[in-house]
Amino acid sequence: MPDEVKKNLFDRIIVGAFSIILVVNSLLITLLITGAALSRYIFKVNFTGYDEIAVLIAFWLYFMGAAYGAYNNTHVTADIVDAYFPDCRTRRVLKVLRWLAACAACGLFVNYGFEYFKFSFVGPLGNFTFKPTSMIWRIPLWTSHVSIFIGLTFMEVYFLRNLYICAVALGRGREA
Repeated sequence: MPDEVKKNLFDRIIVGAFSIILVVNSLLITLLITGAALSRYIFKVNFTGYDEIAVLIAFWLYFMGAAYGAYNNTHVTADIVDAYFPDCRTRRVLKVLRWLAACAACGLFVNYGFEYFKFSFVGPLGNFTFKPTSMIWRIPLWTSHVSIFIGLTFMEVYFLRNLYICAVALGRGREA
């Protein structure tokens, strides 16, 4: 990926936020699970509902990690095209098609993620009543569902960026 793409202010702010969220949530989930284990096995006290908090933290950890992976272009992929095709026009066309398919699929999931978040934020009636919450702590479910929407949105942004970079490289006749 070209250096000029990595150095813009938008990416520095967003990726900095991703990094902070990832570090803080990694520490929180570690402390939460350690505390739950200590309270159960050492102090013989059951920390009821810790799993609801752990799920909330895990949602943010997973989807911000996915967006960070999309930024770094280190998300899980099967680079069969890179492995079996030499640096040629066919390889570049297939890479553009790969990013086009990724953008289309991710765009669809962004839409689903927004609908999922909207449903849990405004409630099933659409009037902010009967909003779904967790069973024990009554944590509003939109607090974890918004992470899905945000993570998928930024994945789409970075997939579109990669599609653009590959399409320009294809047009110029060189590898991206």
